[in-house]
Amino acid sequence: KLILLDSLLQERMNTSEYWLISAPGEKTCQQTFDKLNQATSKQQLSSNWKYHIPDLKVGTLDQLVGLSDDLGKLDTFVEQITRKVSNYLGEVLEDQRDKLGENLLANGVDLATYVTQFRWDMAKYPIKQSLKNLSDIISKQVSQIESDLKTKAAAYNSLKSSLQSIEKKQVGSLVSRNVADLVKKEHFILDSEYLVTLLVVVPLVNINDWNNKYEKLTDMIVPRSSQLIYQDNDHALLSVSCFHKVVDEFKQKARESKFLVRDFTYDEEQLKSGKNELTKLHTDKKKQFGPLVRWLKVNFGESFTAWIHVKALRVFVESVLRFGLPVNFQGMVLLPQKKQMKKLRDTLNELYFHLDSAGGGPLGGEDLPTGLAGFGQGDYYPYVYYKMNIDMVGTGASLS
Repeated sequence: KLILLDSLLQERMNTSEYWLISAPGEKTCQQTFDKLNQATSKQQLSSNWKYHIPDLKVGTLDQLVGLSDDLGKLDTFVEQITRKVSNYLGEVLEDQRDKLGENLLANGVDLATYVTQFRWDMAKYPIKQSLKNLSDIISKQVSQIESDLKTKAAAYNSLKSSLQSIEKKQVGSLVSRNVADLVKKEHFILDSEYLVTLLVVVPLVNINDWNNKYEKLTDMIVPRSSQLIYQDNDHALLSVSCFHKVVDEFKQKARESKFLVRDFTYDEEQLKSGKNELTKLHTDKKKQFGPLVRWLKVNFGESFTAWIHVKALRVFVESVLRFGLPVNFQGMVLLPQKKQMKKLRDTLNELYFHLDSAGGGPLGGEDLPTGLAGFGQGDYYPYVYYKMNIDMVGTGASLS
């Protein structure tokens, strides 16, 4: 027994595809659930739980048919937003993205537990409200999450890209990178009416050429003024001093010899403000990180729980349309064993075949209007059926 339990738990951990089904109540709804367990347990085709759906307000047949279509669209929308929140949390976590799974909780528990132990949230979605109102409450709630996510993501992404753009300039080739953090005040002749210090980038292969040539490129170069400030694998950054009046001519002659004069003026105030801006952006990002992660975790949970309530509404509406009044059906959550899906499908079709052959309540299989249970997902089954993938981290995390 323990080995069986352990293997089922393993299966539950490794699989993220659940089937939500419903079938009419036998003498009691418990009997419906027991029959399913008996049919699937012989070959361990699936782990099964009851899907606890409360007694919701039914309304008219016309309302139910209209709602069936609307709930299909709402289901897709809420799932998309749930996955968007999850994906963005993964982005924000950056190098801690491997911790995404443990941050994705619903009502304080992991997603599999929430689905298999589902209980309707009476406070958020009062069952005295009509089905349409419940659907509207969820739609408004999740639309607000979508809108807030856009605003928060735009602000945080803008901060990140400003930071990345400055950091990018701090590294890379001396031809284009910011050189402010490489130079010191003593490298420059400052406040001179006649003289100016230029910064020149020279390819390392041409360094001897530079040493031989720089004093003769134009007149009015200060002799022996060249200093090596910094070098990387490809280039050297050097300073040279000359008279203001020959700067343009020097730049041109330098370019002809493959020496690049960088546009740079030493300004202590500006350098300080550049460093301050970088520090400020780092601080702002750190300040925003914690609250943003908390918001994403909370609203992922809100969105995911809303999604499972939409599924419950769909199962309820389709069950009433399929099996008729008075409301008498058992909703069930199945976790199919990975390699047993076809067998499980055959077993369910066998178990519930009589629902169609006997007419299946007020709407027989052939008379079922388009858009009702099963049709939305391609195949029609004699029982109400929805598939659900709760993997929000791996390959199933993006919508197909």
